[in-house]
Amino acid sequence: MSTAHRPEVITIGETMLLVTPTVQEALEDAETFHLDVGGAESNLASHLASLGRRAAWVGQFGNDALGRRAFRLLRGRGIDLRWARTEPSAPSGVYFKNPGHGVQYFRTGSAASLMDPATVRDIPLEQAAVVHLSGITPALSAGCSDLTDAVIRRISGSGTLLSFDVNYRAPLWDIAQAGPRLRDLAQQADLVFVGLDEAEVLWGTTTPEDVRDLLDRVPTLIIKDGDVGATEFSPNWKAFVRAVKCTVVEAVGAGDAFAAGYLDAWLSRFSPEQCLQAGHDCAVKVLRSTGDYPLAT
Repeated sequence: MSTAHRPEVITIGETMLLVTPTVQEALEDAETFHLDVGGAESNLASHLASLGRRAAWVGQFGNDALGRRAFRLLRGRGIDLRWARTEPSAPSGVYFKNPGHGVQYFRTGSAASLMDPATVRDIPLEQAAVVHLSGITPALSAGCSDLTDAVIRRISGSGTLLSFDVNYRAPLWDIAQAGPRLRDLAQQADLVFVGLDEAEVLWGTTTPEDVRDLLDRVPTLIIKDGDVGATEFSPNWKAFVRAVKCTVVEAVGAGDAFAAGYLDAWLSRFSPEQCLQAGHDCAVKVLRSTGDYPLAT
């Protein structure tokens, strides 16, 4: 594969149709809605593509109207979808945003949950600069958990950076299962994103330093602390950059945008402080919107 056609970043995971009220209203009161597409890994690919990066998303949709619409929307964002698949035996997943009150998912038995190591068998993961995974994928099914392990084994020692966003989702699995599993996955990554709040839920850590002590094998660890800021721990430095102040409409999806902004700056070989600032700048666009991928700057 020529360099011009080689993705800089490959993301792997679940994507669903996203339904949101067109204005900041509760689901039960809203009268009009917007149909979009979202998911941690495809959100990251979307933001990277908007920043001019060659980003590919790997995953599965059902052979249905929602899946075809989602594929079309992602393609319109400039994402490389050559390895996206259609799974005729299962439906595409859907989720609803209830602004200010969280998210409701309809994903059980979805096409994405049927992924397994065969999904990435013929994909040249080792040719990308970065492969990105999240902690959502191993919680979807046994096959998806095996897929996550297979990707990590493939990347290990290849020279490709393995990026991992902890992304704990309580509806998918309980803390007793998720805590040890997500720590083990994070410890195998080169670059890890985790929220201080989710780290406290998963592992009882209350400060960035506590998280660093727990995830002691991670070369580069980024700990996000909401509207306070983000801290990066690397072997030779510690950096902190304050969050960008804004009025928050909906926080879901902002972490994916932060990771994309950070990775874009990292690929440009910017300093840790510049990478953290780029993450904040990308995240704030989502925080000001009801969607996961706002077009407005």
